[in-house]
Amino acid sequence: KAAFINFISDEEWKSIEPVSSWFGPSSFLMSSMSALFKLSMWIRHGHGYLTENLGIPVWGSYAVFGLATLFLGMVLGLVSEVLGADGDF
Repeated sequence: KAAFINFISDEEWKSIEPVSSWFGPSSFLMSSMSALFKLSMWIRHGHGYLTENLGIPVWGSYAVFGLATLFLGMVLGLVSEVLGADGDF
């Protein structure tokens, strides 16, 4: 406690460089990390719903998420190819 009070009263905080904008709360990096955290919480909730409410075994829930990941990858790959195509099919 005393060290913190001395830090404030001696104005040592002025010598510390502030957090760069890259790591600020509204930066792209932190927004992306927040979105990934929200996605992980959604996946956790979905896994709990599948196993607890619907009675699907754990391996079945993993299979559902694995197939969803593969399907999403195929869709994103297809969209990427269509948008990136130079007009010659």
